[in-house]
Amino acid sequence: MGECAIFSDDPALYDACSDLLDQARELALTLGTAESCTGGLVSACLTAVSGSSDVVRGGVVSYAIEVKRSVLGVSREVLDDPSLGAVSAECAEQMASGARRVLGCDVAVSVTGIAGPGGEEPGKPVGTVWLGVCSPRGSRSVLFNFAGARSEVRHQAVREAVGLLRAELMEMM
Repeated sequence: MGECAIFSDDPALYDACSDLLDQARELALTLGTAESCTGGLVSACLTAVSGSSDVVRGGVVSYAIEVKRSVLGVSREVLDDPSLGAVSAECAEQMASGARRVLGCDVAVSVTGIAGPGGEEPGKPVGTVWLGVCSPRGSRSVLFNFAGARSEVRHQAVREAVGLLRAELMEMM
């Protein structure tokens, strides 16, 4: 059942990843990721499914602000604005758009947030996670407030990122 450690706690996630890859194949679409607080777990789960290389183009782990800016093209206006910053809808959307551009994929998902236990900011408690998706239909983002320890926040973010990709592909059918 794949090599992603999360799968041992969540076998349904493996099925969701496998279904997502089948859906992308059916639509002849490629996928990519831009991850911050999940540190590559979305890509790890997708690529743990055998045969994923025909669909998954790659992923960018943009943990550092400078990587978000220089590799993914997240604007200084977003990153330097205290009311926005790296944990915002704008950042998530620009990360997904940047991943789509840099990786040359059809659809990209992004994850940026505060997994904890530290890092809390005013109005952005631990568990605040923004997901973004970018496709030929445009970009959008979704806010989640996950409960639990760091590993649980990251796990929930991976599950929701896979779900967001699946929903986007459904809209493209």
